[in-house]
Amino acid sequence: MTTQTVQGDDRIDQASRWWSTGIIDIEPGKIGIRGYPIQDLIGNIGFAQMIWLMLRGTLPSEPQARLFEAALVSAVDHGPHAPSIAISRMAISCGVGLNGAMGSAVNVLGDIHGGAGQQCMDLYLDCRAREAQGAPDPIQQALDAYRHEHGRIVPGFGHRFHPRDPRAARLLGMVDEAVAAGVVSGEFARIGRGVEIVLEKEKGRHIPMNIDGATAVIYSELGFAPELGRGIFLLSRSVGILAHAWEQMQEGRRIKGPMPPSIPYAYTGPKTGTVK
Repeated sequence: MTTQTVQGDDRIDQASRWWSTGIIDIEPGKIGIRGYPIQDLIGNIGFAQMIWLMLRGTLPSEPQARLFEAALVSAVDHGPHAPSIAISRMAISCGVGLNGAMGSAVNVLGDIHGGAGQQCMDLYLDCRAREAQGAPDPIQQALDAYRHEHGRIVPGFGHRFHPRDPRAARLLGMVDEAVAAGVVSGEFARIGRGVEIVLEKEKGRHIPMNIDGATAVIYSELGFAPELGRGIFLLSRSVGILAHAWEQMQEGRRIKGPMPPSIPYAYTGPKTGTVK
């Protein structure tokens, strides 16, 4: 074997290893997902289980999958007043396709609109870490530290639209059922409710957990990293984005802006001047 052949084989090996993955194994006539033949998965697991398998490398138990799917279902949509949904509908009216409308909508799901779940998971983890260190008032300390760094708004609690978020109560009830069945530990549910207690003492009124706080409990109980908490929310909300974009496409209206033309915007610039 010549030196040139060895170098060539080495280059091929380097090229084949440039992108390495433990997620999928594809050869002609073969597709394996995390070691499972795709034909064995099709028809035997649900979409929520498939998401879990892709992200975690294992299949969830049935009770884990039920809790995970409940969180996914809860966050699919929150109406056309939600900026991401509104953007998808406006994008369709501008003539873009479904992929463009969905991409435009997903791209605004950042730290402020769409990031509260991840931020709440980070807060819960900080509470748990301070508890493990034996800190006095660990939840209060974690809240103070979070607000010192990020501002006064506590992610996952209170809602600008719902006095009590109907989704949160149902999800927390399912977490309690899972705790009773030994599916999850319940430590993050306890921490989340502890945050509610501290906030009520501070504010003098009850500030209930919202959808972001409740899904943060579930994703934390199930062992997902905070960054994945946001990614999973994007998967969930993408369903609502798609549905609204498709509905808007059926309407067929062109160039639909954020407000009806009959409603003027507020001009705050200088009054009309005279050119000298």
